[in-house]
Parts: sequence; structure tokens; C-alpha cells
Amino acid sequence: MNFLAHLLLSGSPATTPNYTDIVVGNFAAEAVRGRAGLEAYPAAVQRGIRLHRFIDSFTDAHPLVRRTTARLRESGLGKWAGVVSDVGFDHLLARNFARYHQDATEPLAAFAQRHYALLHARRQELPERLQHMLHYMRRDDWLTGYAQPQGLERALLGLSRRAPSGAVLATGAAAFLAELPAYESDFREFWPELRAAAELTGADRLA
Repeated sequence: MNFLAHLLLSGSPATTPNYTDIVVGNFAAEAVRGRAGLEAYPAAVQRGIRLHRFIDSFTDAHPLVRRTTARLRESGLGKWAGVVSDVGFDHLLARNFARYHQDATEPLAAFAQRHYALLHARRQELPERLQHMLHYMRRDDWLTGYAQPQGLERALLGLSRRAPSGAVLATGAAAFLAELPAYESDFREFWPELRAAAELTGADRLA
């Protein structure tokens, strides 16, 4: 899963203990490697990193996600199919945010701004490359942008330029959008299972 999904699965300010630490850890985990990287953070932030890793491992192993990635591989994306699936699922999440967010009173734009502010306030705790990325994410409002096909295209085009041998990612948005109903069906079935697993596991149980 990509940034929007990870942030949404971090819990709720009202009900999740150490919520801001969980969010920081879940976001930072994108660039935290191994046990040494994990243990460089306080225990509460470590739980967010562990939650991120749990979400990724659950997602990668799930049959519905494997069906999605198999279809994307067949479209010519090869080893990059999982990356396109992750970003594509954020597109589907953003497109139908009111359906998937448990707080019906908070629209995507408000959710995004709340998390930009939270992460910006604690940016010094993030790995350096994520501090740099957060600046552009906040400036260009990536999270809200995911809701539009153009946002999906921009995200994958940017990755195609940054990832070694990742030029094929520039075609990822077209491949995903070409079979959008199939991917939307997979995601609609998968998301409740992912949310339930994340809630059952819980960041506090990942200490």
C-alpha cells in the first residue's frame, strides 16, 4: 500500500493511543531499514514502523492483491507491477474516500491537511529523504491529487524517473486505468480485510 492507505490505517486521534507517534512511525517506515533502523526510534514510533511493515507483508501475500499484480505483470509491467498496484490502490482509496474512511465527517482534503501538518511538525524525526519528499508532498498536495487520474499518472511518472531501471512505470497509470473496473473490484473486496487485520493486530500489539 502507498502513503494514503498507510496514514488511514494508522488509527484515529480519538481512539488510538500514541496516535501521532504511530503516524510518524508508519510514514517514516518507508525509509527505515532493518532492526537497527527500527531501534533508533522511541518505542511508540517503533510501533508505527512495525504496523507499516505488517500492512505491507499482509498486502503482498493476499490472493486478491496477487490477482491484481498478476494482471499488471501481463500488461507489461513485470517486476514493477506491485509498485503500480500500491499507487493504484491509493487512487481508488482517494476516489472513494468517504466510503473507506471511518470518520464520515472528515473529507479527503481535511484528512490530507491534518496529516501534512502533523508530519511537518515532526519532520526532524523522519529520514532525510522523507523530509525532502514531505516538502513536495505537502506543497503539491499529493494525497488529494491521488483522487484524479492525472494524480496517478504524475505519481508513477515521478517514480519512473527516480527508480533505477524503472522507466516502464511511466506506462503504469495507463495500464491500471485501462482495466479500472477489475482493479476496483479487487480493492473493494480487499480493503475491509486489510483494515480488519490492521485493527486486530493493532499498533500496540506490535511492540
